[in-house]
Amino acid sequence: MQRLTYPSFRTVLEERAFVRVAGVNHALGGLLAEEAGCDAVWSSSLEVSACRGVPDASILTMSEYLEAAANIQKVLQIPVVADCDTGYGGTMNVAHMMHEYEAAGITAVCLEDKRFPKMNSFVGTGQHLLDTGEFTTKISVAKRAQTSPETFFIARTEALIVGQPVAEALERCRAYADSGADAVLIHSKAKTRDQIMAFLDGWDFRVPVVVVPTTYPDWQIDDMRAAGVSVVIYANQGLRATVAALRDTYAAILRHGDSTVVEGSIASVRDIFDLQRLAEWQKLEA
Repeated sequence: MQRLTYPSFRTVLEERAFVRVAGVNHALGGLLAEEAGCDAVWSSSLEVSACRGVPDASILTMSEYLEAAANIQKVLQIPVVADCDTGYGGTMNVAHMMHEYEAAGITAVCLEDKRFPKMNSFVGTGQHLLDTGEFTTKISVAKRAQTSPETFFIARTEALIVGQPVAEALERCRAYADSGADAVLIHSKAKTRDQIMAFLDGWDFRVPVVVVPTTYPDWQIDDMRAAGVSVVIYANQGLRATVAALRDTYAAILRHGDSTVVEGSIASVRDIFDLQRLAEWQKLEA
C-alpha cells in the first residue's frame, strides 16, 4: 500500500466522536465536501453510475468504480470511504478488491450483504440477500486479504431493505462484527428513523454503527450521536443538488436567450481556478 499523506478513515474515527461523510462521484465534488468541513467522503456507487448514465445495478466494473474513488482520493486530505457494493462477485473477487483498493490508497471500504448483481436499495424489486454464512465468509476473506492495519471494513446489512425484521438485522450484524468487520452499516428505506432506533436499542456496540439517513432526513446530528451512531453518510444529496441546479440553470439560459439571468447565482470562473489549484500548478513553470 502506498504511503499516505492524509489520515486514514480509522484515524479519523478514532480522533472524532462523530464522523460526517458526504457522497461524491468525482474529485471536484470531493474538494467541495472537504471545503465544507466534511470529515470524509463516500465514493457512492449510485452517484458514480448515475454520472455514467447507467443504473446502480452492478453494470459498471470494479475498475470503473475504483478509478472514480482513486481520483477523488488523490486530491483530498480527508479519507475516501469506497462503496464497493457486493464486492464485485465471489470471495476471490473480494480479495482482489481489497488488494486493488488498498494499492490505490483507499483506507475504508463498504460491502453490502446482497447477491451479485445487486440493485440499488431504493428500487422496489431485485433485492436479494446473501445467506449470513456466505457474507461472513466474504468478510473473513477481505480481512485476511488486507495488508495494512489501517484498512477499515464496513459491513452493510440490507435486511431492513428487503423487509426483514430488526431482529434479523441485529443477528446479521453481530455475526458480521464477530467475523472481523470494523463497523456495521444499518440501512433502511423507511420514512422515519424508528427502525434504526430499534436497531440501536438492541445493539451492544461491539463495533461502531454507520447510518445513511436518506429517507429520514430530519434526524439531527446531536440526536444521532446521543443514540449511539458513530458515522453518518449523506450519500446522494450532492448528486441530487447537482441535478436540480443544472436542470434549472440550463432551462433558464434557454428560456431567457442569454446567461445573464444565472450569472449572479453560479460560481465564477475564478472560483473554478481556485478549486483546480491553478496557481500552484503555475508555480511549477516559474
